[in-house]
Amino acid sequence: MPENIPLDLPDNPRLAQNITHFARALRRAGLPVGTGRVIDAIRAVEAAGFTDRQDFYWTLHACFVNRPEHRAVYNQIFRLYWRDPRYLEHMMSMMLPAIRGVQEDKPAQAAEKRAAEALLDGKPPETPPPAEGEREDTRIEVDASMTMSAEEKLRSLDFEQMSTAEIAAAKRMLAKLKLPVKPLPSRRGMAALNGHRTDWRRTIRTAMRQGGELRGLAHTKPRPRWPNLVVLCDISGSMSQYSRMVLHFLHAVANEKGAGWAKVHAFTFGTRLTNITRHLATRDVDAALKSAGAEAQDWEGGTRIAASLHAFNRDWSRRVMGQGAVVLLITDGLDRDTGGVLGAEMQRLHLSSRRLIWLNPLLRWDGFAPKAAGIRAMLPHVDSFRAGHSVQSLQDLAEVISRPDDTGEKMRLLGILNA
Repeated sequence: MPENIPLDLPDNPRLAQNITHFARALRRAGLPVGTGRVIDAIRAVEAAGFTDRQDFYWTLHACFVNRPEHRAVYNQIFRLYWRDPRYLEHMMSMMLPAIRGVQEDKPAQAAEKRAAEALLDGKPPETPPPAEGEREDTRIEVDASMTMSAEEKLRSLDFEQMSTAEIAAAKRMLAKLKLPVKPLPSRRGMAALNGHRTDWRRTIRTAMRQGGELRGLAHTKPRPRWPNLVVLCDISGSMSQYSRMVLHFLHAVANEKGAGWAKVHAFTFGTRLTNITRHLATRDVDAALKSAGAEAQDWEGGTRIAASLHAFNRDWSRRVMGQGAVVLLITDGLDRDTGGVLGAEMQRLHLSSRRLIWLNPLLRWDGFAPKAAGIRAMLPHVDSFRAGHSVQSLQDLAEVISRPDDTGEKMRLLGILNA
């Protein structure tokens, strides 16, 4: 790792080298930084100068950051690389809890962890040898997390707490998951050897071809049909990482052959509703999500759940909810419902769908209770209330999505709400 350059030396010959190493750290942390951006950054710094720290920060920010979700990682890497002279100690303090198997408590530490891994090139920091005169600690620390396989641990890990490598591995696991659905009986019939009803018209036509002799009865059974899957995904600031992983899973479902769904419709909402269904048809998942993110301009913004559901019920419900669609609502429900509009829109959405399943990442907490006004307004109008914070939670969803008796945590939380 090159040493930090002082920001008050405009003729420093190591400027280009340090910016190049800084760009490599950003790329390892997940930012799409290529050679062209590095060249643009060097030219921009040479043109703007770097005698002022704030100007230098925003000059590199303009060259390397073009998506809202990359700001937190950029801030941490810039602080560690350019500003903090004791960056190695900070990186070790952030990496050691992950090495010892200790889960971070605050979601905000995920960006620091990714920054530390990027600057350390993904390698764990070595434990420094004991100083002269100190006794080496011979205690053996038993890590219980190692009794679980890496794959099982990754399945249960919170999306918000994953490192860059863990996010990549989780995306590969999500691409292999399936979301099967059972067919629904329709009013139209089809020929069957032993059906539920007798097809008298076909029976008589067959008899007429045989000289009027009735040799047997023809039967019909209901023709199976497949429901639509409608996904409403919250992309506000508190839900951005969860929504991004759910959309990876949804892309795999939309492009899976023989999955059973008639069609998969996807909508994102933060401060407004955006239809991203056509983008999911792109076979490449990165290109699909990039184009979807470009159309949805409210990533990591505010939350207006009631207004977004009203727009869906008004403009899209009749188009995509026909013939018993299954609806997945992914949101934390943190919306201020002052006028009772949210409950009315949720009731209308519930009546229009065959099943309404709510995935809420807040259910990962053992002490979760429906205290927020938005959650209290939405909970009575869903068929199932489940967690949606990990690979395992989405795998559990695939196992129960066709079970009409599954309510998840709804009844338990309604009991707390009505107590």
